[in-house]
Amino acid sequence: MSARQVEAPIEAKHPRETTSLFGHRDAELTLLNAYRGGRIPHAWLIGGAQGIGKATLAYRMARFVLAHRDPLVPAVLAAKTLAVDPSHPVARHVAAGAHGGLLTLERTLNDKGVMRTVITVDETRETISFFGSTAAVEGWRVCVVDTVDELNANAANALLKVLEEPPRQSLFLLVSHAPARVLPTIQSRCRKLALRPLGASDVVRAAAEAAQKRADDPALAEAADAAEGSVARALTLLGGDALKLHQRTAALLSSLPRVDPRELHALGDALGGSDRAVLAAFIDSVERWIAERLRADGANANANLPRLARLAEVWEKISRAARDTAEYNLERKPLVFSVFGMLAEATR
Repeated sequence: MSARQVEAPIEAKHPRETTSLFGHRDAELTLLNAYRGGRIPHAWLIGGAQGIGKATLAYRMARFVLAHRDPLVPAVLAAKTLAVDPSHPVARHVAAGAHGGLLTLERTLNDKGVMRTVITVDETRETISFFGSTAAVEGWRVCVVDTVDELNANAANALLKVLEEPPRQSLFLLVSHAPARVLPTIQSRCRKLALRPLGASDVVRAAAEAAQKRADDPALAEAADAAEGSVARALTLLGGDALKLHQRTAALLSSLPRVDPRELHALGDALGGSDRAVLAAFIDSVERWIAERLRADGANANANLPRLARLAEVWEKISRAARDTAEYNLERKPLVFSVFGMLAEATR
């Protein structure tokens, strides 16, 4: 299997453009009821696995608040969901990234056109002028941080200063793939909203809409089964070759700490080329395996704590190596051998 044969994943819409939400009914009602209760917490930490709809829910809430500035009007009191008609001016402005009442903090391209690995302090300081301005738009101001995990240390501290003294009618929606690792000082100023991985049927429905496929397409069901509740992961795996690559990686991971050099060479060859989707599928499989090991062993009272610490450290090293490989278009085979070498050592 060559890199040229691997199908690129289907690109989902940006969450600000996504109007459908699958699953997470309880979380949606929590936000809705808090808003129309008249005393909504000013900051929410929306946590859960990657690709399950956290940012989609955050933008859904942002649209609703910006479209209904008074939480006590009949339309809000009677609402069953946070849905806003896509033709509504607020929905159109949010989708275009042009609503004066919404600020988004997310990674951006640097001067060389390469995606930054963090959200910078200069970008985060925009919150100060955004919430301090009186000319942008009447009513609520909403800030979506997607994700708070990607704030560098200075950026996190800059955000904390705004969270400590929130302006009136301000709402912060912080998305996190690892909420327990967010600064405790930020956590303490947020209401936590945990989202669970989606059921397979919801993954199929969401992926079908994103991919513009029939929900009864067998390929969707196969990808959803391997996606562990993540729509983003299902879309990545929707190409048959990408799914096979995931399965090959999973098989090698299951044999650790034993490693077969021949299989590693074959996997390295499969990852060859410059297709970033292929690299992303490989790293995603590895990180899911590590996360599952950490969860399972961490819940065990007799867990080997030094080994857990080594595995967590390896996770950080793999993430950095993967970013460097993608950013600088480095050879993939050395990465494969390095990843499995580190994991074999950490799991012995």
